[in-house]
Amino acid sequence: MLAETKETVASGCRELVDALDVATSHSDVVAITKSVQELLSRMAVAGSVQLPEALRKPCEDGYARRLIYRSETPKYSVLAMVWGPGQGTGVHDHAGMWCVEGVVDGRLEVTSYDLKERDGHQCRFEPQLTTSAGVGSSGRLIPPFDYHTIRNLSSEECAITIHVYGGEMVECNVFEPVGDGWYEERSLQLAYTA
Repeated sequence: MLAETKETVASGCRELVDALDVATSHSDVVAITKSVQELLSRMAVAGSVQLPEALRKPCEDGYARRLIYRSETPKYSVLAMVWGPGQGTGVHDHAGMWCVEGVVDGRLEVTSYDLKERDGHQCRFEPQLTTSAGVGSSGRLIPPFDYHTIRNLSSEECAITIHVYGGEMVECNVFEPVGDGWYEERSLQLAYTA
């Protein structure tokens, strides 16, 4: 459900996209992500992000990843992710791209990881901080500090997040556990959910 122009963005998302144009116009990534984080938190708490039903549907085989809008100037993309009961990610990064993630519905558990050692495609991580993120919670991920997991701990309810990336994230690195705190890195091509 890609909006080809700002005029075709779903009506409940137009205010968000207009505000993101301003928030992403700063000159450095720290200022951009701080501004986007504050915006997502404020709009989530106010209930200003009204996603159409097509963007709110969960998928049975994993979390749904739907593109809301892709801007060329300034360069960013906005996605809605729907986390069905118990759905989540393994340890992953954003392949060098900044991201701000904000919860607009439900509650998620987010754990950040610290890369302690690397040997080729083998990485050793230690969990750092686990937070319970509810509506209005948001976080900034600026590489190289972007290793994390996200999980919906509810066994009954969906959770929905808005993700704003500093470009279009079409791939990332995922890290599969191989034992004793070590993980095997592999590249994952990302797609949008229909």
